[in-house]
Amino acid sequence: MIAATAPLHGLAAQGILFPQELLQSEAFDVLATFVAINTLLYGTLAMAKILPKLRLPRRRRYIRRETRSIYPDGPL
Repeated sequence: MIAATAPLHGLAAQGILFPQELLQSEAFDVLATFVAINTLLYGTLAMAKILPKLRLPRRRRYIRRETRSIYPDGPL
């Protein structure tokens, strides 16, 4: 049984090699580009999720026409 697994162990140690024609094909280039962009996108999203949320100061643009103060002649 040890002799039967020896060739598989040698193949796993070297890795799986693709033919050169496959590596230089346009379809493989498109797939590699898609994987690269996808990796960058998910990496950026993961980093953005880790960082604290940015809270921008709110500007009040609404100005009341009438005062709501107990003093009717006070500033708006």
